[in-house]
Amino acid sequence: MHQTLYWEDVTVGTEIPPLVKNPSNRQLVRYAGVSGDFYEIHYDKDFAISTGLNGIIIHGALKQAFLGQLITDWIGPTGTLKKLSAQYRGMDEPGSPLICKGKVVKTYVHNHLHFVDCEIWIENSKGQQFTPGSATVLLPIKPRD
Repeated sequence: MHQTLYWEDVTVGTEIPPLVKNPSNRQLVRYAGVSGDFYEIHYDKDFAISTGLNGIIIHGALKQAFLGQLITDWIGPTGTLKKLSAQYRGMDEPGSPLICKGKVVKTYVHNHLHFVDCEIWIENSKGQQFTPGSATVLLPIKPRD
């Protein structure tokens, strides 16, 4: 059972619990199937190397999906993800963990709704951040007694 995350529970600097993902070659093939992104650099090692890469690389959109999971796991079923964005500044390879992280950068009220802006990113096993992003969520407020 997920405990409700209320707007009053977060402040600027609140860290989002990290999410560790371990993408495998198999996951990349499955993702290619559901996304329609069949570019061979995501599943064919020889082809990827022929293009100058060290091996196959993880789909950028799959990494953004991991960031989406980070946020939706954190806000739970009573929160609403309103906006999610990510940039792809480098390549990650399957076979080592990716750690999705984030923190609150702003809380505010607009039209009587309670929003939280977050900075989010993925770190690879070397601590490099190739996928920075942001998210805006809508959270419930605590019930009045």
